[in-house]
Amino acid sequence: MIHINLLPEEYRRQSRTPIKFTVGICLAVAVNCSLLAWWSWMAFGVKAEVNSELAVLTDTMESISPQIAYHDSLESENAIYKTRETTLAEITSNRMSWTRKVDELIDVVNEGGSDEPYLVWFKDLSVTQSVNSTRGDYGGLNASGHSGNGNFAHVANFLEDLEASPFIYDFSSPAPPEGSQSNRDEDLVPAENWSFPLELNLLSPEDRTAQAAMMAAQATEEPSNE
Repeated sequence: MIHINLLPEEYRRQSRTPIKFTVGICLAVAVNCSLLAWWSWMAFGVKAEVNSELAVLTDTMESISPQIAYHDSLESENAIYKTRETTLAEITSNRMSWTRKVDELIDVVNEGGSDEPYLVWFKDLSVTQSVNSTRGDYGGLNASGHSGNGNFAHVANFLEDLEASPFIYDFSSPAPPEGSQSNRDEDLVPAENWSFPLELNLLSPEDRTAQAAMMAAQATEEPSNE
């Protein structure tokens, strides 16, 4: 519909923009300006800050990279040494100190019995330590023994003393005494003797370790009992 205003110019009402429209335009402009300012800060301010922090971290990484490489090499060497140490510990735990065993055997021989002295000597003494866990064979000690007395009880007494000494801790119990008597010869000293075999089998490394731990515990308890 067409409106015609016939009033004079001075009586006509001025046409104005609605206040709500003006407010809406202002709000839209303000929101757009805020978004533009936020985007500018994210695009330039934050990016510059991130790039600066990245540069600092890159420089730090480059400075500590040689130290990290050195640390890694030390860790590798440490792992190798630990493996060697474990291997040596296993070898040591399985190894028999035959020097100590021979010394302990000599001690028993030199004591010569508590009730009646006996004269015992050995020849052809040999030791082995070949492991065959399937057969339960861990080596042993073999020798040809001689008792310089016509009384075979001395052989039995020696074996009993041997079984009660620290020497036997790493071995299984010896077989019952057996032997043969030599012909009496007055030209020899002693004039007669008994020959007997000494055959002892080594215990397994686990049993030897357990035996050693038990003996160490007993040695610790003895002073306290006194």
